[in-house]
Amino acid sequence: MTSTGSASAPTDSPMLRVGVIGLGFAGTTHLDAFTALPGAEVVALAGQERERLEELGATRGVPNLYEHWEDLVARDDLDIVSIGTPNALHHPIAIAALASGKHVFCEKPLASTGELAAEMVAAARDANRVLEIAFNHRRRADVQYLKRYIDTGPLGSIYHTKAMWTRRRGIPGLGSWFTSKALAGGGPLIDLGSHVLDIGLHLLGEPRVTSVSAVTYSELGKHGRGGARGAKTTGSGHEFEVEDFASALLRLDNGSSMQLEASWAGYTKDFDDIAIEVMGGTGGARLFIENYATDDTLRMYTDVEGEPVIITPEVHVPHGHHRAVIEEFLATVRSGLWNTSYGEYALHRSRVLDAVYESAREGREVSVA
Repeated sequence: MTSTGSASAPTDSPMLRVGVIGLGFAGTTHLDAFTALPGAEVVALAGQERERLEELGATRGVPNLYEHWEDLVARDDLDIVSIGTPNALHHPIAIAALASGKHVFCEKPLASTGELAAEMVAAARDANRVLEIAFNHRRRADVQYLKRYIDTGPLGSIYHTKAMWTRRRGIPGLGSWFTSKALAGGGPLIDLGSHVLDIGLHLLGEPRVTSVSAVTYSELGKHGRGGARGAKTTGSGHEFEVEDFASALLRLDNGSSMQLEASWAGYTKDFDDIAIEVMGGTGGARLFIENYATDDTLRMYTDVEGEPVIITPEVHVPHGHHRAVIEEFLATVRSGLWNTSYGEYALHRSRVLDAVYESAREGREVSVA
């Protein structure tokens, strides 16, 4: 397959052929989702841990195994390359895959910096191929319910939003690639904060962040505290070079604001909790997901005859959010409507994260590029 850069056209093949790169949690999750969905066939898998590679190849029925991602991308019979690697590899793999005419599904964040993310989006546009990112949590049923509720207008003018993902003890592998600035790009802000930033902007209808004022701290991880129990590592021996807590005030172009907070570890009551709170002139809403809960996560706040009322919707959240986002990705690839699917929305999130890190580093408010 070669890149043409021509007008979009539906993909009529009865089966989309997929190559997955990455053997950790992300790569395995992508592999299982593509394998489970009709109309997609995983024909190649790449990763440097030979034993794990052979295990996944055997248990998932993948016929072609590669230790080097370049060999997988070089195949001319793939429609899709799925990237589930450390963040630093997202950019080179995506650039190579897009240049060879393949669609790309990429684990979040899009890249370790906004500049690299911009190059990936430009490559998708030049190749006229889909670039989608695994922001799977916005596909949760409770997030979708809250989105519909906000869109109907009962909250009035929304002036402030809180978007947080905090852990009591959850650094994903002390000494792993997650703690390397070069490999990860950052700590919980880029790992967890990117998800809740995505949810918050999605709920609000995609306003643009114009400036940020932020702080970051590294108080536990650098002393060997706060590691997740039983966390498996990819690589070992890396210094703790990233933050373990980040907090930022974001100003939005619609006149509202957002508090963004992400923590891998801290002496708090939180276990592994996601919280989104939306404050409006005539109502409010709160999504609170405690330890990946699937029920009783939503509260809506209003007044009835002048008295405060709490509404508790019954929304069950089935598992499989990665499957949902990959299912949407496959539908987009098949549709041929690719010119709105080059990953621009994810680029904005990467630009925001860049600004947060710059603001924390320089101790001042920073405009978002």
